[in-house]
Amino acid sequence: MWKENKNKTNQTSEHSSVAKLQEQVKTGNVDRREFLRTTTLLGVSATAAYAMAGLVAPVSDAMAAAPKKGGIIRMAMAVQDMSDPHKYDWVEKSNVARQMLEHLTITGPDNVTRPMLAESWKPSEDLKTWTFNIRKGVKFGNGDELTADDVVYNVKRWLDPATGSSILGLLNSMVDTKDGKDKDGKPIKVKSMTPGAIEKVDDYTVRFHLNSPDLALPEKLYHYPAMIVHRSFGAKGGNITKTPELGTGPFTLDAYKVGEKAILKRRKTAYWGDEPFLSEIHYIDTGPEASAALAALASQQVDALYTLDLNTLEAAKAIPGIDVHEATTAQTGVIRMQIDAKPFDDIRVRKAILLASDNAQNLQTAHRGLGSLGENHHVCDCQPDYAALPKVARDVDAAKKLLAEAGHAKGLEITCNVGNTQGTWEQDSVVVLKQNLAEAGINLNVNVMPAAQYWEVWDKAPFSLTSWTHRPLGTMLLGLAYRSGVPWNETHYGSKEFDDQLTKAESTIDINERRKVMAKVEKRIQDDAIMVQPFFRSVMFAASTKVKGIKMHPTNYHQWNKVWIDA
Repeated sequence: MWKENKNKTNQTSEHSSVAKLQEQVKTGNVDRREFLRTTTLLGVSATAAYAMAGLVAPVSDAMAAAPKKGGIIRMAMAVQDMSDPHKYDWVEKSNVARQMLEHLTITGPDNVTRPMLAESWKPSEDLKTWTFNIRKGVKFGNGDELTADDVVYNVKRWLDPATGSSILGLLNSMVDTKDGKDKDGKPIKVKSMTPGAIEKVDDYTVRFHLNSPDLALPEKLYHYPAMIVHRSFGAKGGNITKTPELGTGPFTLDAYKVGEKAILKRRKTAYWGDEPFLSEIHYIDTGPEASAALAALASQQVDALYTLDLNTLEAAKAIPGIDVHEATTAQTGVIRMQIDAKPFDDIRVRKAILLASDNAQNLQTAHRGLGSLGENHHVCDCQPDYAALPKVARDVDAAKKLLAEAGHAKGLEITCNVGNTQGTWEQDSVVVLKQNLAEAGINLNVNVMPAAQYWEVWDKAPFSLTSWTHRPLGTMLLGLAYRSGVPWNETHYGSKEFDDQLTKAESTIDINERRKVMAKVEKRIQDDAIMVQPFFRSVMFAASTKVKGIKMHPTNYHQWNKVWIDA
């Protein structure tokens, strides 16, 4: 669906860090995976980066066979309200829209970021000025050509606090923070775009002016709400389901009903990239029960499942003609506390909960050991910026002592919401925590809610489990979820020390130096005890063997440009 311009990388004008990274990969101070990721972020083409690392760029599975055009894929997945792409808060919404809308960049399953609607980019030496060249000849579904005006419109809309986009937390280097008040008159910090942060250079060039260096800017532009819409999107109602022609993707929305279906058909107007093999994509909502989706797969009513529930994993493997795909990821369940709500406004209570939790038991019991152990700071050992910290042992006696000091010597009763939005492992995880906390004198009530109801209040309750998807970097997750005043900060956490160290980590190119900063970032979150984060999950999906070229993306993104059906 897109083409990388292999000749765009001018080797004489590379960022100076590229040569240093080449030397580090030769000496073994940087592994090839991190070399590929970093050099492509600095503007080197993926093809050139693979060659520099002495590797061969991966070839699409579809290209290794004889793909057939014209097939229809049917995917069992929740069909949610997806009106405004810039406000998306669930990957499922973006998977439908991703077939109609595109990003400036794209990060593949190999964790390498490549050009998409942007043809190339180049950072300044200090990583504070980024020049993006917009691909010429890209047409929206309405026939208008994509220009810098569209990109500027989107960036301004992302960073407008009235939009309420999570991108405000991710692109913090383009944002100013000022004192303001909420609807009840309480003082709050208000984030909005720094004047001049995005500049139109000419019709096909934009320039980002950052307040602080940020190596991962191209990667962040593939954050799923960072989809590019036509500059008339807001004026035409701000609802992509009613105006699918305002996207540049190869498909258009033909039918859509929340909770039932979303039918996409290959658009009739010319598409700028390689034509997709599929003629139609059908998303079918089979309901919240995993067994219903599995039954639909077994009876060939659908060709693939968005995700496999642990309870149906073995059954899926036993179905003839079905492949199970798996990826190690930073997807996780965060059992978070709002630190300004009682009793969690007392750090002694929060620390007692963390000390009483047996994260290792939680991983084994709730997720069958399929994943890696969490350390209550939301950075995964599968992410390149992870820093190993000294292990914190479970200590029930210390938990009891802290509770007594906080005035709860006779016990404490709390309630945790859970929606099983990604499977019953969420409920199981909270039940394990309930058993752990009982040993310390805490009675935890588990409030299981319907997934659809939970989606409406996921950031409202004082104590609840939220399922977070994968991000290539720990800094990206932390910026979205815990930076002061950002839309997705469901814990209401605010720490200047944390914010400053996170900004420093984002600007550090050398991975070994970045890990040193990340150790401080992770320790700050651990010490402030804002969450129990027991484990990171391995994730799975199932598909018929007739579906070719399909890959498991660690973020569950559907990148189906080379998928085809061998009917």
